[in-house]
Amino acid sequence: MLHRPAVTPLELGEPSMARLLVVHHTPSPATHSMLLQVLEGARQPDIVDVEVASVAALAASPIDVIGADGYLIGSPANLGYLSGAVKHFFDTIYYPCLEETRGRSFGVYLHGNDDCTGALAATETITTGLGWKMAQAPVVVTGAPQAADLERCWELGAAIAAGLS
Repeated sequence: MLHRPAVTPLELGEPSMARLLVVHHTPSPATHSMLLQVLEGARQPDIVDVEVASVAALAASPIDVIGADGYLIGSPANLGYLSGAVKHFFDTIYYPCLEETRGRSFGVYLHGNDDCTGALAATETITTGLGWKMAQAPVVVTGAPQAADLERCWELGAAIAAGLS
């Protein structure tokens, strides 16, 4: 005899909670401070029915991506390009998630000491291939993040999360 729960939330018509997946590589104090602000914004109390999951880029899997409704990607710009960890994340999830996640929204924040042009272009190319839709303008910071930069990170997290609720 198969065991089946008496009633599931979907059978009751209860809405399921949306899930925002924050995938990041935070090797420096600058990227870490940006991540903390993104998470604080995404988890602010006015946003309801959104679960925020923060996963390091090297630990994130296709299952994490398929199980999420939207994404925030954070990366340093190393030598003008995405960090190897974030590029590896995209390489790992690309084909398994290609059809399953098409049309989902995302945001991105990048930090570089000199230039983030190549990192932003790579992110746009990869996410266009995945069919993801940029829901907010990217936050791109060169040099040490200032208070205004961190505020933009907070706003990015809040806006992406609110768009899922």
